[in-house]
Amino acid sequence: MSNIRITKQFSFETGHALYGYDGKCKNVHGHSYRLDVTVIGKPISDNTNVKFGMVIDFGDLKKIVKEEIVDVFDHATVFNKNTPHVELAKELESRDHNILLVNYQPTSEMMVIDFAEKIKTRLPKNIELFSLKLQETATSFAEWFASDNE
Repeated sequence: MSNIRITKQFSFETGHALYGYDGKCKNVHGHSYRLDVTVIGKPISDNTNVKFGMVIDFGDLKKIVKEEIVDVFDHATVFNKNTPHVELAKELESRDHNILLVNYQPTSEMMVIDFAEKIKTRLPKNIELFSLKLQETATSFAEWFASDNE
């Protein structure tokens, strides 16, 4: 049976700031992110399986990505915890803001690497993460491909 790629799209709103950056993105700001998650596998060939003909149920993929990414990052502000932004994070948390402290500069490039690792660990054994596309603005995005990271 052929390998088939399927893609599910997600959207979420997230704020961030790039510590030490020499442009406007050093300021706290936000984006309406769009995340395209593409997996690859063979459709289920067992006609007694309720998911016969599917690579993975879109609902199952949605559950994984929502739990690992969307529900965590939506309406959160992301800071690199290894910078002085940690002080700002503490202040905002004390005011009941949703803050995420990560081990990396929260650029689209680094976020998409983080997302790939989180999603890969949750996929069934017969399904592989093929690619991710994280769109930050209408004209700017970062992509991750498994074939580039083998």
